[in-house]
Amino acid sequence: MTYPIHQTLAMAVWRLASRQHGVVALFQLLERGYTMSAIKHRVAKGRLHPVRRGVYVVGRPDLTREGEWTAAVLSYGPHAVLSHGSAAALWRIRPERERCIHVTTLPQTDRRQPGIIAHRRSTLGASDVTRHRAIPVTTPIRTIIDIAVGLPTSALEAAVDEADKLDLVDPERLRANLDRRKGQQGVRPLRTLLDRATFVLTDSELERRFLPIARRASLGIPETQTRVNGFKVDFHWPDLGLVVETDGLRYHRTPAQQTRDRVRDQAHTAAGLTHLRFTHWQVRYEPGHVQETLEAVARRDFRTSFGGLGMR
Repeated sequence: MTYPIHQTLAMAVWRLASRQHGVVALFQLLERGYTMSAIKHRVAKGRLHPVRRGVYVVGRPDLTREGEWTAAVLSYGPHAVLSHGSAAALWRIRPERERCIHVTTLPQTDRRQPGIIAHRRSTLGASDVTRHRAIPVTTPIRTIIDIAVGLPTSALEAAVDEADKLDLVDPERLRANLDRRKGQQGVRPLRTLLDRATFVLTDSELERRFLPIARRASLGIPETQTRVNGFKVDFHWPDLGLVVETDGLRYHRTPAQQTRDRVRDQAHTAAGLTHLRFTHWQVRYEPGHVQETLEAVARRDFRTSFGGLGMR
């Protein structure tokens, strides 16, 4: 069946608006053959409702948040993308904290609009942009780098955790990506956070740094890389009933790995052992904390062993 040209155009615009959460841009209407007089006529008839500069709602003027994000992006032209906190909300990495919408656009674009924070950047490459839920947006990695500026460490860590949980990016790949972005805003605080979380010593380096800490805590020399309760452990003091294990990676442990960790911990506890975990980062950069913890355990075990003999 052949439709009149105006009906064919209307159907094409309706399909486009349906994909774009109810909105279309002026440049998109012109690309599809509409004239300015035809657009003005449809605005006057209530078929198009201006919502942003050069952006219209098709049909009913109600918009979802996705529609508001799309309208903001389209108002800055075909090369703009949702970014920063708004992109984080779209990816569900971090809840939206403000009503202002963040958009990244080309440097030569100069359109100040109420309710929009425009970030002008010439270095936004093809690998930094994508579409999610039909909205042009910065990739998860680019989004995390952007929001890292000014975020407290705890909030940034929560965002990375959430992106990892949603399988948007794993922290190891994120950390490797930062090496190619030296000097960009947001890279330094993110690198500092991830270096703490993904720092790994070799087995020999771990022993070389941990054993002196244990000696200073008056624990004596432990058994190393031995099996206890059917599990391989890093350090074991049989006389003290103490097991110490070290985690090289806090991030991105699979559910199966996490389950094995819990089963191992439960087996040691059921056997009456004291079980401690430290990260490799703590052993390398926070030896004082590690030593204080070991000393506290040693004092507790001493009181438990000899308290019944009347020693004070």
